[in-house]
Amino acid sequence: MDRSTPQPEPRIRDQRIYNGMPARDLGSEGWHKPWSGGNGGNCLEAMKLADGRIAVRQSTDPDGPALIYTSDEMTAFIEGAKAGEADFLLS
Repeated sequence: MDRSTPQPEPRIRDQRIYNGMPARDLGSEGWHKPWSGGNGGNCLEAMKLADGRIAVRQSTDPDGPALIYTSDEMTAFIEGAKAGEADFLLS
């Protein structure tokens, strides 16, 4: 594959998938709550997209924006969080 040629972004039903798009446009199936705390059900939901990227949305606002991350970005975040690098967010 020639990496100098830009590849088209993946689409759902002829719609471009992009960061900040309405989560409802990704459909209602496939969203999971990977973790949940004692916060009354307010948590993140995640969906693995066909191209390997991960969409994240707020469970209390399923029609709000979806944040789209690459697998490498999500791996770096999760590994960093496990290592305590995100603990500053809790203080």
